[in-house]
Amino acid sequence: MYARRFSALAGKAGGILIHAAHGGLLLAGLVALAVFAASLLEQGPLRFFDGSLAEAHAQAPSRYDFGTVSNEPEPPELSEEMERVRDYVARRYRVSPVALEPVLLAAEDSARAVGIDPLLVVAVIAVESSFNPFAQSHVGAQGLMQVIPRFHMDKIGDEAGEDALFDPMLNVRVGTLVIEEGLRRFGSLQAALQYYGGARDDPTAAYYRRVMAMKQRLAGEAGRAATVIAGA
Repeated sequence: MYARRFSALAGKAGGILIHAAHGGLLLAGLVALAVFAASLLEQGPLRFFDGSLAEAHAQAPSRYDFGTVSNEPEPPELSEEMERVRDYVARRYRVSPVALEPVLLAAEDSARAVGIDPLLVVAVIAVESSFNPFAQSHVGAQGLMQVIPRFHMDKIGDEAGEDALFDPMLNVRVGTLVIEEGLRRFGSLQAALQYYGGARDDPTAAYYRRVMAMKQRLAGEAGRAATVIAGA
């Protein structure tokens, strides 16, 4: 196609030159050729291309299409309160803020799912393991919230491996469910925490007092107004 168009153009131009040469008007012939070429260019360069190629070019996606919107969901973020708690915990326990983020996100999500304060979950983690996900006690309690697997397989799941509670997110979810179970069974936060700590018969409620003192400290770091803790 390109060859035919070029041949036609050359033929017309050649005719003009020959005619001009025969008449002794070579200069006039050159001027006529320039005018003819300019008239073709005014029609647009795409007229010389194969129409299918032009259409394919128009439909091809750009490598640099910055307007494309990703369908991937935004990653979850900590609440402003929990961001302040993260910074405090990182300083006090010398834990990387990056490592703390998924743990604190799990605490927020798990606590809200069962209607309890996320700072209570964080306080239990602080008391039980000082944020060590691989902590294990002499009685077999494991992970961040020191859950004893044999007592809570209904929450862990029968298909989980023997080391499943060393997964920080699973541990936080299961530990939160244990607190919620204590609230349902015994009706008060003090009784629920004493149950969690395996000290229901302690008349001084020492475990409850310890956890609530930590929760109050965390609340202060989070920017909450100070509250009086019953029995503390």
